[in-house]
Amino acid sequence: MFYDITQEVFSGRVYPGDTPPSFSRAQDMERGDGCTVTDIAMCAHNGTHADAPAHFIRGGRTAEEFELSRFAGACAVRSFTGVLRPEMLEGIGAPRLLIKGACIVSEDAAKAMREKFMLVGVEAQTVGSPQVHKILLGAEVAVLEGLALGGVPEGKYELFAFPLKLGGADGAPVRAVLRTLEVET
Repeated sequence: MFYDITQEVFSGRVYPGDTPPSFSRAQDMERGDGCTVTDIAMCAHNGTHADAPAHFIRGGRTAEEFELSRFAGACAVRSFTGVLRPEMLEGIGAPRLLIKGACIVSEDAAKAMREKFMLVGVEAQTVGSPQVHKILLGAEVAVLEGLALGGVPEGKYELFAFPLKLGGADGAPVRAVLRTLEVET
């Protein structure tokens, strides 16, 4: 079974101050054109997206330079509320963690995450403070933001969430999908 955990771009959440996504029809069959062609404008951090290290780390990797293996493979979905502390991460054996719920990642939790995970994802449009970003991205932990995990039960999954190849960008939209793990019988 697959779960699409991606926000729809044009109706999705926008971080305060970011340019909201929009589109226009450069060509439209409804206007008599031979085909329909859509132009889009958006911030690289709209909707469901990956932050590249260059977002907070001077000289850090850009969106197209991030190692793709970080964005696919075994992951855990866990629910947390309130301030996330390091001890709350105990017992999570997957190399990628997707956080369901309204929680704030503390700096101490981010420090523990950089030792434990290659990817951290959240439902909010931001993983946390600038310092939390610097801790994670400085350790090249992939960061996914703006996930739609509402209909996903806690558990272990396989994640596929590749960022678009936007040369030189500090982030990129992703289509994030979870696949349930097959149970051997």
